[in-house]
Amino acid sequence: MKRYYCFLCISVVVLLFSSCIRAKQTEPEQPDKLPEWALGEFVRPGIDSPVISPDTINEFYCPMRKNKVKWEESDTFNPGAIVKDGKIVVLYRAEDNSGQGIGKRTSRIGYAESRDGITMERRKTPVMFPDDKFKDLEYPGGCEDPRVAMTEDGLYVAFYTAWNRKIARLAVATSRDLVNWEKHGLAFGKAYKGRFEELFCKSASILTTIKNDKIVIEKINGKYFMYWGERAIHAATSDDLINWEPVLDDNNQLKIIAQPRDGHFDSLFTECGPPALLTGKGIVLLYNGKNGKKDGKGDPGYPSGAYCAGQILLDAKDPFKVLDRLDKPFFYPEASYEKSGQYVQGTVFIQGLAYLHGKLYLYYGCADSQIGVAICDYKNK
Repeated sequence: MKRYYCFLCISVVVLLFSSCIRAKQTEPEQPDKLPEWALGEFVRPGIDSPVISPDTINEFYCPMRKNKVKWEESDTFNPGAIVKDGKIVVLYRAEDNSGQGIGKRTSRIGYAESRDGITMERRKTPVMFPDDKFKDLEYPGGCEDPRVAMTEDGLYVAFYTAWNRKIARLAVATSRDLVNWEKHGLAFGKAYKGRFEELFCKSASILTTIKNDKIVIEKINGKYFMYWGERAIHAATSDDLINWEPVLDDNNQLKIIAQPRDGHFDSLFTECGPPALLTGKGIVLLYNGKNGKKDGKGDPGYPSGAYCAGQILLDAKDPFKVLDRLDKPFFYPEASYEKSGQYVQGTVFIQGLAYLHGKLYLYYGCADSQIGVAICDYKNK
């Protein structure tokens, strides 16, 4: 009988040990300690909830539909962020309930502000929305996914996706108060005699740096500079922040700076995130990687189709030269609200980066339905 109990105990221990091994193997592989150049570690605040969620009460008179709509009742996600007058301002994409499915509703851009980066006060009406001036570019899909940055003299520049449900294109708007915006149309509309006017293009990460405790737009080689792109990372330059020229390679095609990698979390997309940040180590570009299927193309440690966040280091003097790149995401869907919503595969779509009181606040879309934040201490490297 004693031998039987000993055998039973050993069997239980072996079974438990095997279960632990199997459980560990199915969990996402934790990234190694971040290299010195990378931003982070970003940590979610001590709350188990997003900072912005849909609102079913607020109404807005839509100049296109000629009636009132509940403009943010379905989803709120993919935010830009900036600091103004000691507060973090979050500009976020909000969808009404005019259709079913991603991209089938009308998007408008809402405004929220916070002194602590977490507790938000929201305007009841959007600050950017489709109207008659750019109807052909923006309606019925709307104004999507804003990224915002500021010049040293206080001009705010927003890059957003103009979506008419035919083609998504990068558009530009400027403001002095983050509420009243002047739209300027397509970012690449005039480049190379209109060659790229019909180009599907999204996700502009303009080059910035930290000066006098503020993130401000920075020039490189005498020009404004941005990274952009979804299926690969490209670049563009500008003299006026409004009209941009995509950078071409020796074959007169769009220059590719980085692109998806087989076997990694970014095997499908490398979509630019918040404004790129020039530091003492180089240019740090945060981006959104979309994971492929578990067929050898993607990283099996993360769900198929999930969006996780990566970082690339580029040379400060040669912004096309990649110096280093994280092999594992520094941020990925973990919280329940990051894995349930409009995009069920899981999303932490990073898009807004604000600097306040020595900390970086990273704002992101959660499963295309809500907005979260992660925070880290930052010393200007």
